[in-house]
Amino acid sequence: MAKLASKTYGDALFELAVEEHKVDEFMEQVVQVQTVLKENPEMGAIMAHPEITKEEKIRLMEKCFKGRILDELVGFLKVVIVKGRYSELSGIFAYFTAKVKEYKKIGVASVVTPSALSDQWKKKVEEKLLATTGYEKMEIEYRVDPSLIGGMILRIGDRVVDNSIKSKLADLKSQLMKVSLEQEKVGEKAS
Repeated sequence: MAKLASKTYGDALFELAVEEHKVDEFMEQVVQVQTVLKENPEMGAIMAHPEITKEEKIRLMEKCFKGRILDELVGFLKVVIVKGRYSELSGIFAYFTAKVKEYKKIGVASVVTPSALSDQWKKKVEEKLLATTGYEKMEIEYRVDPSLIGGMILRIGDRVVDNSIKSKLADLKSQLMKVSLEQEKVGEKAS
């Protein structure tokens, strides 16, 4: 249910940003709001407290943000509070951020390799991703996992390309197990 709310509210925020021709401003200010909320965890405790009225929560939100961020974003935060969705705000903002990146043709990828890649290899990976996707820019997170032995695992959104030696060895083991089981069945039938 939280995922549905994140999508619904994230879509609404994105559509508002596009309608107002303020996608970049909204994006910058969403990051600012996230930073303020992360640095002030007591705000989340107040927003979750059942004995504090929605009106008091709205006044607090306005006190923190009114005049510092766009009025449209303050209004959006009020709606989130009124509808009782404050606890899902981080998911809403994450969904909104992903929509903005898609809109601006910015791909987000994760690359896992058994050892750190040189800047030259990172550039080659980025060039290959730009050439094979519809993105104009890439944001790539590089991680190291020595257990991969060789190759790499690439993730863009929900697509995964696992070209690691670890994965290939696991596939080979699985295939050998199947062959072994099939041979055992044939041997049992012959006896």
